Amino acid sequence: MTSSIPGMPQGKPAGVRCIQLGEDNRCRIFGKPERPAFCGGLQPSEDMCGSNREQAIKWLTDLERATAPV
Repeated sequence: MTSSIPGMPQGKPAGVRCIQLGEDNRCRIFGKPERPAFCGGLQPSEDMCGSNREQAIKWLTDLERATAPV
């Protein structure tokens, strides 16, 4: 597996949609060797996903902000 998202060599900035997400919000590189290990390490949970898309996006946005380089 690689260390960067194919098509996003400088990384994925917080708030920017991953280039590998299809129109159906599914990962285009899921299960492929070029999928970065960190993507596979992010496992969905009830805390993360909440009960709707808006709650999931808020959780992911907060995570991106908390882990962004200073």
